Amino acid sequence: EDLRIEYALEFPGQITTDAKVIPALIDIHTGRSADLVEGFRRSVASFEGSVAIGAISSHEPDTLLVSLRGSGQGLFIGVAEDAFIVASEPYGVVEETSTYLRMDGEGTNGIPEVSSGQIIALDGSRAGDVSGLRRISFDGQELPISSDEFVTAEVTTRDIDRGDSPHFLLKEISEAPESFRKTIRGRIVERDGSLHAVLGTRGLSDDIAADLAAGRIRKVRVIGQGTAAIAGRSCASILDELCEGHLDVDAVTATELSGFQLTSDMSDTLVIAVSQSGTTTDTNRTVDLVRSRGAKVIAIVNRRGSDLCEKADSVIFTSDGRDVEMSVASTKAFYAQVAAGVLLACAVSEAAGLGSAQRRHELLSCMRDIPAAMRELLTTRDAIGEVARRFAPSKRYWAVVGNGPNSIAAHEIRIKLSELCYKSISCDITEDKKHIDLSCEPLILVCAAGLRGSTADDVAKEVAIYRAHKATPIVITHDGSQKYSNAVAVLGVPDVDPSLAFVMSAMVGHLFGYEAARAIDDLARPLREAREVVDVAVTRHANSDGVLREVREGITSAWDAYNDTLRAGQFDGHLEASTALRLAAILRILALESSSASAVERFQMETGKIGTPGAVLDELTESLTRAIEELTRPIDAIKHQAKTVTVGISRSDEGVMDRTLVRAVLDIGVSRDLLGYRTLKILAGLDPAVEEILGYTRYLIEGDPKRGTSTVAVVDRGGVSLGLKSRSEKPGPLMGTKRHVAVEREVLVARGRADSRTVILVPEVKGGQCIGITLVHVQFHDVLEPAIARSVLQEYDRRYERLVDWVVETEGDMDDSLLGRISVADLLIVPISDVANRWRSTP
Repeated sequence: EDLRIEYALEFPGQITTDAKVIPALIDIHTGRSADLVEGFRRSVASFEGSVAIGAISSHEPDTLLVSLRGSGQGLFIGVAEDAFIVASEPYGVVEETSTYLRMDGEGTNGIPEVSSGQIIALDGSRAGDVSGLRRISFDGQELPISSDEFVTAEVTTRDIDRGDSPHFLLKEISEAPESFRKTIRGRIVERDGSLHAVLGTRGLSDDIAADLAAGRIRKVRVIGQGTAAIAGRSCASILDELCEGHLDVDAVTATELSGFQLTSDMSDTLVIAVSQSGTTTDTNRTVDLVRSRGAKVIAIVNRRGSDLCEKADSVIFTSDGRDVEMSVASTKAFYAQVAAGVLLACAVSEAAGLGSAQRRHELLSCMRDIPAAMRELLTTRDAIGEVARRFAPSKRYWAVVGNGPNSIAAHEIRIKLSELCYKSISCDITEDKKHIDLSCEPLILVCAAGLRGSTADDVAKEVAIYRAHKATPIVITHDGSQKYSNAVAVLGVPDVDPSLAFVMSAMVGHLFGYEAARAIDDLARPLREAREVVDVAVTRHANSDGVLREVREGITSAWDAYNDTLRAGQFDGHLEASTALRLAAILRILALESSSASAVERFQMETGKIGTPGAVLDELTESLTRAIEELTRPIDAIKHQAKTVTVGISRSDEGVMDRTLVRAVLDIGVSRDLLGYRTLKILAGLDPAVEEILGYTRYLIEGDPKRGTSTVAVVDRGGVSLGLKSRSEKPGPLMGTKRHVAVEREVLVARGRADSRTVILVPEVKGGQCIGITLVHVQFHDVLEPAIARSVLQEYDRRYERLVDWVVETEGDMDDSLLGRISVADLLIVPISDVANRWRSTP
């Protein structure tokens, strides 16, 4: 009674129910505001991973507390004239205000020794006034809010107006040609009679272009989730075609990359991250992880100012960066992402000096023609709708097939049909379908746009096989011949370049999905009318007999329509048999019995339930409601869709963050952003060797260490370091061991020449350049168990592997037990050749 959860945008993976969250926050009930904030801070401080939480205390109902930790979720606080608006993205605040503050789940606002994660208290008594916002870190330190942190939204309510369209989805499909055109506008230029993709330094930075030209980037991974991942496949397909195998190009979902394909060093990898909103949790978390390992990131995104824009090295905005998509089933964003992906593929291949300029010219020329082809295709909506109404409602099993580039369209159509029509739909390569599940006699959409020659002939044979197995194939093609005469319907599209013809197939699939969803939803219309008869009768009559009498007289037309549809098999695809039988039984009782009394008697006889007018009405209402729910397709708002509650991945750094040495370096004040994953792994590997951390010295490096003109100076000290003299008390040239660490950007274990102190030097790297070094004074264990010593050497500088090479060369094999009798410091610091002498059988 002291607390209610106002909203929960996302909880970490280990918290699965609200019941577990509420006890964690129940101490937020004290009377004074300072205590309220402190109680909230204590409650949420233990939460790990990407999490955003808001709560209100009944003791201070005017105070809303919100917290954010981690990079996956967004949280924005709009400041209106007399209100604060909290939303998970900027579009949530624009109806009331264009000004908002973005919370940073990882930032410390430049204050040293502040833990990541933020809490903001919103004082409702000062709503709309910046003074009503108070921000603190997860460890309790105040984080002042400055005026320059507030952002002005670049979209307004006119960007989310449905206009005259009956659904947002249809509006957005109709706007797809213009969205495509806006994406390529100004980015295709002609030079010396040849077309080129020009993205500017914002879309393809000079650093990335230089790495491509020099061959330092050898791998390209295109990531996204859902529709964005499918659009990413098109980018990867075009890039692979242009580069002719000279780059390792692959399209993979963001979660698969972060879960299974990360390596410690990804400096040779370019990651292209595709997202409509720029707030997709799974994609953003993966971007964080690949960047910490040295990968470069280019974002293809629609929303300016979104989280992904801040994380990427370069950004390509689809359309004009404000082309809002309101329907949950994303459509026009797909086409814009495809357009941006093709432009980027052309730009990347040209920067890398790979592929044919003529082929790039052909693709870019086709890109210019596609918006007109899409508009032409939209004029065939009526024909597509007629096919959808004729075949979609009666078929329970659906499938989508395609080959080559059309497989991209097939996967995209599968997503839209699944979302719009509530179907679990298979998606296969065209020629593979005959080997899988034709026995279910499915409705099959065959994506064949752009196919020519023997490939098209083979697809025509596959269609004949489908039809022979009593499937219902519908072919999407540019070919107006009788080649696909075995299809139940052929949907024509304009002819474009074969590599981009999948765009035409996808648009037909989107329109088919929209019309199919409408056709299924229309099946529920007479049932909704019958339920309205019940509702009206209940309001008119005080007793059940009067209600039942009016209902009996009013549902005759509904009974006739239901029977006609049932006999035609139109309910077969989407109404459960038990639901259809139950509804048919109660409608028959009411429509065919001559009086209310006889209807009640028949109901009791057939169901075994006690017959009363109220029981009959309850059965009718429940049966109608269940049938209506099974047939309803709201189109714009999709039930159980993932965007209702965004719980994404919270990929950790695989156990390295909880190691004492790693935590100590971070606690010293080193920002996590400055420690690459390889550095973290090495520190975690060294952790078992460290007995005690004695102190530290932090150095600032200015200039490029590789050029030999950089300087170094002490900026912070602690522990034993406070009593030691340093040559770097004042800025001076970077030399010796520190320069080696700065140039190599590798962790180094060393021993002081003068005082024999053992230290670990940790490079702090930003943008590929070492900007600082943290020197940690440590006391190593004297010796370690052989297995532990081996694991430490395996993680640091390949010392175990190198030691084995030296020992085996003279001794034939290596006895690991000796590792447990050698000083840990010597194992890590003394030259490998000298350590190997300990294994020599002959002095």
